[in-house]
Amino acid sequence: MSFTDPLGDMIARIKNAQMRLHSKIEMPASSFKGKILEVLKKEGFILNYSLSTNIENKKRFLIDLKYKSGSPVINSIQRISKPGRRIYARATSIPRMHNGLGIAIMSTSKGVMSDSEAKKQKVGGEIICKVF
Repeated sequence: MSFTDPLGDMIARIKNAQMRLHSKIEMPASSFKGKILEVLKKEGFILNYSLSTNIENKKRFLIDLKYKSGSPVINSIQRISKPGRRIYARATSIPRMHNGLGIAIMSTSKGVMSDSEAKKQKVGGEIICKVF
């Protein structure tokens, strides 16, 4: 199965699973998705993720979603840069997400990182998504 926008699919799966209060979700794996999941784990938006192989010998991510008092930790996750329209920001003009309560996940020349880490390292790049 071929996806036009695999990151959009990943974000939609996370949104849908949290609306239904699922504790775990499974999705096709890629190295770029793994880097985004690492940022989400490091920032405390998900509990954990792991890489597994299914019956057809295809790699998949198993993601443990995080809840606090029965409500999802991720209130909203939104794709910013899309395949049809890429959004870039310089290090000096990276927008703050929800007055610093949320994060933007960026793809920079030094790897995938959160907006605060990109500001510290003084690198700009493509804004992949915002999480609050």
